[in-house]
Amino acid sequence: MAIEIFPVRENFVAEVGDADLSRPLAPADIEAIRQAFWTYAVLIFPDQNLTAEQHLDFARQFGPLETSISVYRADTPMRTRPEISDVSNLDHRDQVWGRDSRLRMFQLGNRLWHTDSSFRHLPALCSLLYARAVPPIGGHTEFADERAAYDALPEEMKQRLAGLVAEHSIFHSRARLGFTDFSEEERQSMPPVPQALVRTIPQNGRKSLYLASHAGRILGMPDAEGRALIDRLIAHATEPRFVHAHRWRVNDLVIWDNRCTMHRGREFDDLRYRRDMQRATVSDIAGSCEQEGIAVAAA
Repeated sequence: MAIEIFPVRENFVAEVGDADLSRPLAPADIEAIRQAFWTYAVLIFPDQNLTAEQHLDFARQFGPLETSISVYRADTPMRTRPEISDVSNLDHRDQVWGRDSRLRMFQLGNRLWHTDSSFRHLPALCSLLYARAVPPIGGHTEFADERAAYDALPEEMKQRLAGLVAEHSIFHSRARLGFTDFSEEERQSMPPVPQALVRTIPQNGRKSLYLASHAGRILGMPDAEGRALIDRLIAHATEPRFVHAHRWRVNDLVIWDNRCTMHRGREFDDLRYRRDMQRATVSDIAGSCEQEGIAVAAA
């Protein structure tokens, strides 16, 4: 039986039925999923029963896998393999973290609007998040369509943004929450990187904003002015008309295009309920500036 695609919104977010990701998919189904992904940017696969290896095998259909940044953090033992980013509220003993956990303070940054790995020179193409346990209330994930947000900008603003480059760093986003407790080794392992403020998605030709809480300034612009422009654009891109909220069910797998969406996790009682979410992340082919043909002077 061929897979079925059910759009949730016009050209943004779709549910996929009759796809068992624990088994090899037919080439026609893989191609149909890819085509739906380029169109809708967020795909929801309900009721998947996946091992870690099956999760990663499906992710590899979209490209090479990233290694989690957790490998750079010597203070917190990993509870997953290096190709899996653990975005749960669980410690390495599989217990709900404590109020003063350093891991908790770091992970709270996921409640800010962001796109995965924009703080890496080679950012993420897509992320595949799998729900192994979800809280009974709260803990939704919201997705913002940055393609539609770009389309809705006045032409004057589109012209202003052409060719602009923002500096992205994971330390920018964590500093927004007042968390600056990073070692020099951690800072050296993840230096700031330039990313285009507007990019084109090769598979469909659509232009998109490329924003994140990781963006701290705009190159060539006074810091306060650049920060204000970034904040203005994020506020625009996350207006309700561009946003879809996903209510997780156990065994949901959701894949999204990091090149043209932002997302954020919503609050839940993270000191009471388990939320076991594991993410595979696929690397893009090159940095956004390189893909857009924007030359950036070495720092």
